[in-house]
Amino acid sequence: MRMHGSQMRASGDPYFAHPIEVAGILTEYRLDTATIVTALLHDVIEDTPVTRADIDELFGAEIGELVEGVTKLSRLELNSEHLRQAENLRKFILAISKDVRVLMVKLADRLHNMRTLHHIKRQDKRERIARETRDIYAPLARSIGCQRICTELEELAFQHLNPVARTAIIRRLETLRGDQGAAVAVVSGEISGRLEQAGVASRVFGREKHPYSIWRKLQRKSIGFSQLSDIYAFRVIVDSEADCYKALGVIHRAWPCVPERFKDFISTPKRNNYRSLHTTVVGPKGMRIEMQIRTEAMDRVAEDGVAAHWHYKDQSYGFDAEAMQAAGGRDPLANLRHLVQVLEHGGDAEDLVEHAKMEMFLDQVFVFTPKGRLISLPRGAMPLDFAYAVHSDIGDTTVGVKVNGELRPLRTPLVNGDVVEVIRGAKAVAHPEWQSLAVTGRARSAIRRHIRQTEKDEFIRLGRASLDQTFERAGKARANVSLRPALERFVAATEEDLFEAVGRGRVAPNQVLEVAFPGLGETEKAAAAARRRIESGKGARLYVRGSGLTPGVTLHFAECCNPVAGDRIVGILREDGGGLDVHTIDCAKLAEFEERDDLWRDLQWTPEAEKNTVSQGRLRATIRDAAGVLGQTCTIIGEAGGNIVGLRMHHRQGDFFDVDFDIDVRDARHLTNIAAALRACPPVETVERARA
Repeated sequence: MRMHGSQMRASGDPYFAHPIEVAGILTEYRLDTATIVTALLHDVIEDTPVTRADIDELFGAEIGELVEGVTKLSRLELNSEHLRQAENLRKFILAISKDVRVLMVKLADRLHNMRTLHHIKRQDKRERIARETRDIYAPLARSIGCQRICTELEELAFQHLNPVARTAIIRRLETLRGDQGAAVAVVSGEISGRLEQAGVASRVFGREKHPYSIWRKLQRKSIGFSQLSDIYAFRVIVDSEADCYKALGVIHRAWPCVPERFKDFISTPKRNNYRSLHTTVVGPKGMRIEMQIRTEAMDRVAEDGVAAHWHYKDQSYGFDAEAMQAAGGRDPLANLRHLVQVLEHGGDAEDLVEHAKMEMFLDQVFVFTPKGRLISLPRGAMPLDFAYAVHSDIGDTTVGVKVNGELRPLRTPLVNGDVVEVIRGAKAVAHPEWQSLAVTGRARSAIRRHIRQTEKDEFIRLGRASLDQTFERAGKARANVSLRPALERFVAATEEDLFEAVGRGRVAPNQVLEVAFPGLGETEKAAAAARRRIESGKGARLYVRGSGLTPGVTLHFAECCNPVAGDRIVGILREDGGGLDVHTIDCAKLAEFEERDDLWRDLQWTPEAEKNTVSQGRLRATIRDAAGVLGQTCTIIGEAGGNIVGLRMHHRQGDFFDVDFDIDVRDARHLTNIAAALRACPPVETVERARA
């Protein structure tokens, strides 16, 4: 109170009323003294002259660390509001990954701010805070099982973000209450009676879905309010875990269960330690009834989450990890620690916001390793998410997957109960398209990290080879020259940094040559000589595939000429720093770069590539229109060892039509042989290699 002094809130209340309210919320969850004191002090470092050292001196290092962890970090000088939110979340995740009490205080802080949000006059500010609450803080509360806080945060955010929809749903609920309120009491009584006859002591009560939960389901399933079958659900509270299954048997014998609507979260708890049995039955009067069956302890964890595990132990009061594990629970922060791994992989702040929303908001699927280890993933996860969840090295070396013993594509969504076996390669290979085959933050950030590192290595190799070519044109050898003047001139810390800058096109090789040998002229003659050497195919220093450069990362095979192994090829450096476009030497598009000698790079295929590579070539054939001829041509291509990966028919005129065949082939000679085989087929009039 002394430090906040005369500070006022938007509501007109003295500012110190806010930390007192936050502390009050946390006392409802029976948290320890340090947490309550932290709640009282959580804004003093940010909003008053108090320092961390002052807190440590007066209240101890433990509380000082907690207060610092909760501090909002709003002093960050970032231009974008979205980036500020993302950077706050980044630092916040690092803080709460060490101590869950930081998160509890922050959630209580946000909850009180949302309860008083209507006092803020600016609508855009209210909506921004409400959106941040819905997207970040409510999922964080759910991730540690604090369903009560999560639900209230969602409802308060919904009230400010879509008040019209919320009002409409509340009116429908009021009408429904009048129509079905009596039926709910009857159903509760009948369930209680059945359980009592079977000797199962229970407490049964009906609950109504919250407006935001109804709205989310309407949006997700694109259905109308009248189509919802679970506006009302019933909770059955029993004495023991064994009674849960006994009650389930009684209910299923009394009423038919709805297929595929049973879930056992007792044997496989959710990641936030939620445990319960879920089932849906067709009950009295044909009503579809959704039921949750759990013990009192499970119910408290379901509502209060991690806060349910604070107990007296050894004459002190605090979080009892042993009691939590004995109750079948897991580390409450395991959900959040993998987000720390996203940070460690170097993902930017906006990536983290995306991953946090994705992973904490989605429901889960439970899958197993071949040895029976249970892995929980967000719904919609695919095999790469599984591989990276087991270990990042396994993800990096994944080449295929078996699901339930059968080879499946990497884009296969996993479902509950799948047994997933990862097929690994000998070395890690980065595939840019993998980013679309993963949904978890851990997998996507690891893939991006891997691609970034591979890309950097390839640009270093590309830049080194470009400099070697440039020095050779001038009759010099790079190995015999000190590049220190060039490092200073182009502000590069190491030679590798300089090579990378050259490879990305930020520094021209001729500029490095000029710095190394001031006054070296004849640049036009050198460029012309370089062009002649490129066109003759002599002196290539960059090799395609098999020993470094990876198509799709720094090498991009041009669709205008479809190069295949064995073609004479050159590279054109992308001016945006995106790597090289690979063209055949006779590609018409090269004329556009006639005056840009600095962009040309000489390329050759590696011997390994010419022997082992599968490339995609295109043949265009004009075929006589007759029954069965298309099948005949496809058979010829297959017998010649080609694999058709695309086929397009066009220009059908009279008795003829044109067909483009996209074919996987070993090299240019293989493609030529297939074309010759097609020409020998009588219905085929012409065959030529298509360049686009």
